[in-house]
Amino acid sequence: MSDHISTEMPESKNPPPSFREAVWFWLKLGFISFGGPSGQIAIMHTELVERRKWISEQRFLHALNFCMLLPGPEAQQLATYCGWLLHRTVGGIVAGALFVMPSAFLLWSLSYIYMAYGDVQWVVAIFDGLKPAVLAIVLAAVIRIGGKALKNPVMWVLAGLSFALIYFVKVPFPIIVFGSALIGLLGGIYWKNYFGTTAPEESVDESAPKSSLGRALTICAIGGLLWFIPLLGIAMWLGIEGTHFQEGLFFSKAAMVTFGGAYAVLPYVGQQAVEHYGWLQAGQMMDGLGLAETTPGPLVMVLQFVGFVGGWQNPGPLSPLAAGTLGAAITTWVTFVPCFIWILLGAPHIERLRGNRKISSALTAVTAAVVGVIVNLAVWFGSHTLWPESAALDWGGLATTVVAFALMVRWKVEILPIVLAAATLGVLRYFVF
Repeated sequence: MSDHISTEMPESKNPPPSFREAVWFWLKLGFISFGGPSGQIAIMHTELVERRKWISEQRFLHALNFCMLLPGPEAQQLATYCGWLLHRTVGGIVAGALFVMPSAFLLWSLSYIYMAYGDVQWVVAIFDGLKPAVLAIVLAAVIRIGGKALKNPVMWVLAGLSFALIYFVKVPFPIIVFGSALIGLLGGIYWKNYFGTTAPEESVDESAPKSSLGRALTICAIGGLLWFIPLLGIAMWLGIEGTHFQEGLFFSKAAMVTFGGAYAVLPYVGQQAVEHYGWLQAGQMMDGLGLAETTPGPLVMVLQFVGFVGGWQNPGPLSPLAAGTLGAAITTWVTFVPCFIWILLGAPHIERLRGNRKISSALTAVTAAVVGVIVNLAVWFGSHTLWPESAALDWGGLATTVVAFALMVRWKVEILPIVLAAATLGVLRYFVF
């Protein structure tokens, strides 16, 4: 699986970062990636494409389209892909891991507090302050991405249709994406004026490792061993009927079918974890979703909470804390290891397809559909932010959103100070007002 670090990125306006610079960036991103997939994609687009210019708009959208087609959390996989673009295999592993690790440690701490003491209201206060700022980040990203992706009336129609299908009709996300790709393929043949790419063509990345059978088998072998050896160890230690092995097995299967992001898979996971396995109660599942929304990183981190609570309440020969920690660890491990396999297997193929006009026309249509999907997430997130629990409009939250949006769009203020200020405001509103 040997490959070399790319040192030539002609599509970006700035020189590529050093590996050390990239590591610091991915670490910071892991701590500020709030807001679910829409917020996280928006933050990456702002930082990587707009502000730092490490990756071009076309390459970013090309990567995003591919990640939208995969099972698992698309934002984490997009971070892995972008890390791979910058520094190949090592860069992808570091980017994907650092995207998850801050959330994993924070959620482990909150899970312990929740099970041991049951009081995490101060954390909820912080997130209530963050929500309006994240909404502003998402809105700014929708405007930027939409302005560059929706180049003609047909693309606008595709974006609008995508939004309507997923928001009003509840059509599954994968059907929308694959349907858009089919429309793009046909459009590239019969309506080239609308489905041809209008941006300058980018050269194929010749530094990308060859997509050989040997490389693919190596990735599958190493990834498969990393995926299943911990499960085998737990089976030998605590038995295959124990909670921890059952958690690892169940979430391994879930990792293969989680198309459409966290909101698509949570009903299935909740039903199985609560009703079939009895690892936790329905109220605890909803509390876990709130805690996962509170922390940075993928919303699918709620699965770690499920693993923690399941282990804590079914400790076997271990202490509750040790059992909960093991449950959280094995759940997180089997959820995210497959994501690295998908990206490391697919990225070289996808990069070498960037010059293929048929594929480009398909992905042009998918990009338009993805804009509609992001708008759907923005509307969902915005409604829960500004009208919490069907209450009256939160005028304070609306003011925060407007100010944060103006600071980013008009005065180009960076995301980190806005996020910190919003979190501080949330705490002040909770404890003072």
